[in-house]
Amino acid sequence: MIIIENIHKSYGDLKVLKGVNLTIEQGKIVSIVGASGAGKSTLLQIIGTLDLPDEGSVKINEVVANKLNDKQLSLFRNKNIGFVFQFHHLLPEFTALENICIPAYIHKTPKPEAEKKAFELLAILGLSERANHKPSELSGGEQQRVAVCRALINNPSVILADEPSGNLDSASAKDLHELFFKLRKEFNQTFIIVTHNEDLANMADQKLVMKDGNIVE
Repeated sequence: MIIIENIHKSYGDLKVLKGVNLTIEQGKIVSIVGASGAGKSTLLQIIGTLDLPDEGSVKINEVVANKLNDKQLSLFRNKNIGFVFQFHHLLPEFTALENICIPAYIHKTPKPEAEKKAFELLAILGLSERANHKPSELSGGEQQRVAVCRALINNPSVILADEPSGNLDSASAKDLHELFFKLRKEFNQTFIIVTHNEDLANMADQKLVMKDGNIVE
């Protein structure tokens, strides 16, 4: 479960988040929508511990993440949270398999175990035959699915996605959206998705609307 309490965040004189409160149950798919500048991505980064709030708390799986020191926070993030961004951020010199395994290696997972899990994920996402291809040899949809595999490699309880289909054509976007629901059914992970895609937003178990730094509905 994720519990967000009274989150405030400013950058200089710009107040981006103004006392956000939010509770999300394990295994739910939650979409966050709103105009540009409403604070969606900032909230996602704070939930993902990539940024710290000025005030308030972020509790994930009974741990107040924003109270951890840097080393504890890195370990917590690597184990508990997976990230999928609009741009896949795959390393071009590595194969799909190698890209997927990187978070597992950071987690000190032995190479045979990491590769076994990576192959399992590639199979689930229909990419078994693309394991040894580099990103330049993959389509946009395939690259994004590899990024999803990378997010899943450490069995995180939470997947955070920031405009995950924003760089895909409509067919690939539809496939990616359906994949999130398939993964939730298989692994019971919590998905929090910032999106401008109304179809994806409306598919979620819970749709949150942000305006002027707070959740309005």
